Amino acid sequence: MSYSPEALEAFAQTVALGSFSAAARRLGKSQSTVSEAISRLEIDLGLELFDRSSKHPVLTEAGKAMLGRIEDVLAASDKLRRAAGRLADGMEPRLTLVLSDANQFADFEIRMAELDQRFPELELECVFAEHGDAINLIQSGRASLGLLSAQPSYPPEVGYATIAERADFGLFVGHKHPLAAEQQVDYQKLAAYRALRLNTLVDQGVPTDDLPISGHRPWSAPNYLLLMDMAAFGFGWSALPRWLVKGYADGKLKELDVPGWPRSSAVDVIWSRQRSLGPAGAWLLETFTRHRGER
Repeated sequence: MSYSPEALEAFAQTVALGSFSAAARRLGKSQSTVSEAISRLEIDLGLELFDRSSKHPVLTEAGKAMLGRIEDVLAASDKLRRAAGRLADGMEPRLTLVLSDANQFADFEIRMAELDQRFPELELECVFAEHGDAINLIQSGRASLGLLSAQPSYPPEVGYATIAERADFGLFVGHKHPLAAEQQVDYQKLAAYRALRLNTLVDQGVPTDDLPISGHRPWSAPNYLLLMDMAAFGFGWSALPRWLVKGYADGKLKELDVPGWPRSSAVDVIWSRQRSLGPAGAWLLETFTRHRGER
């Protein structure tokens, strides 16, 4: 059974204001209209909501029990109206953001909280992908915005801008790995042991082209979390985000002292030039690129 939103609103206003006449004035209706709407609601529910024996209506026990539920229905109805209004204005119902394990932003939580406050009806999806995989998600339309280590180049249809944050990388091994006992490690020593490498559709991120090619066949993984675990197990050495190691493998890995390391990479935000961003996506992009040059 469906219940008239007008009747539910009349009930809530009568409770809040204490009389049918006050509720009628607030709603811009006649007192008889409000009284009749509440009577119809009582018939529909099969409950007496107000005791009308005194000058002002008083909630019955059943009315008290139903008050919270009716307020929930009104709140849901208001949320539905606001969501419909945003969609009518071009508001996207869902925003997918591609993130990288390489990046940690000091104010990311603040930005997400502001996004939630500005666009409370938005469904936000965060997915993790690295480098070329992230670009593919943007190209295909699977995601709207991506944050990744700056790439040497992008497809023409992908817009990008460098943001303030940088991705900080070091070379790590597990404490039981032979290299962990070395005070300083050069590339010749690295080449004697297995490399653990990121395996994406396009393997581009922090510059590692100068790293030695090991005599051992490299092992690979699709994300830095798996590489970190493989290094902790002693399977080889790997270039890893320093924040990730500190946060999730502190004490399990040793950072190697290698000339030229640690090193950092710029971070880009990317989007598709072939698809328009909705209000939420456009706002988030603007916050990432503020004071930075869009390309």
